Amino acid sequence: MTTMTLNDCLAYLKENDGYLLLTHIRPDGDTLGSAAALCHILRRLGKTAWLYDNPQITATYSLFMDPYLAPADFVPEHIVAVDLASENLFPEGFPGNGQIDLCIDHHPTNAQYARRLLCDPDKASCGEIILELAKLAFGTPDKTTADLLYIAVSTDCGCFVYANTRADTHRAAAELIDAGAEYKRLNKLLFRTFSYSRLMLEGMIYTGMKRYGEKDCVTVATITLEMMEKSGATEDDCDDLASLAGRVAGNRVAVTIRELEPGLCKVSLRSGEDFDSAAICALHGGGGHKMAAGCTVHSDPDETRDTIVWDILEAL
Repeated sequence: MTTMTLNDCLAYLKENDGYLLLTHIRPDGDTLGSAAALCHILRRLGKTAWLYDNPQITATYSLFMDPYLAPADFVPEHIVAVDLASENLFPEGFPGNGQIDLCIDHHPTNAQYARRLLCDPDKASCGEIILELAKLAFGTPDKTTADLLYIAVSTDCGCFVYANTRADTHRAAAELIDAGAEYKRLNKLLFRTFSYSRLMLEGMIYTGMKRYGEKDCVTVATITLEMMEKSGATEDDCDDLASLAGRVAGNRVAVTIRELEPGLCKVSLRSGEDFDSAAICALHGGGGHKMAAGCTVHSDPDETRDTIVWDILEAL
């Protein structure tokens, strides 16, 4: 594995061609916005570049991703993973047995699985790294790049309210707005528009929240398959569910448990700077950032909750 600088990365991208860009499983705005922006940048450089057709792209993002999705017969020469910290996050359907030529990421727990790695854990989003590449290549991002990267930056910091938001995050957003990002439209679409089913699901989540530990400092929200069915919610309604438990006053660690299928749960942890969420998730094969991390647990929601809460209380 070769560690790259921004200049190294841009030189590599300019020297080669035929790129397939990977987004991670259950893709969020950062992996999608960053990968699509990089795809657009590569095309501006005269390269052939496509996004792997991730089957889990939701309707919220599909409008922005459709122009970049690879045709079925595309044969890549170079594969680039964007915002993928480890191989177990490869998208559904991707064989995962080929060598990843380059990974661009901002997770401190990156597993260093690619031949080349550009990683900056000080960035709140992968989009901020792609912005630096765009500036290095062209001086100023064009409007399309600005829109896509605003999606990436804003979603990974919860519209600039999550604890990972820094001064540099705001500066990056300002640069993107100056470059033409339609931030008013994007903010309404991404953060202020919800389906009726999503709101019904949120009501069930709030009703079922549980609290643990000294002064009830650990809050747990659970989303079961039954709740999804009763509310009529789909995958399109599940963006940013991990933020809900952290809204409770006095919370130090917020846990969100989502049942993906019988016997399999996705766990998301959010915390303040005084607790290492990534260390807890690492116990179960996951990772992420100190204040935002995730893992997958092979048990039902109740067993998963008991296991994760025990680990958290032990650490506290």
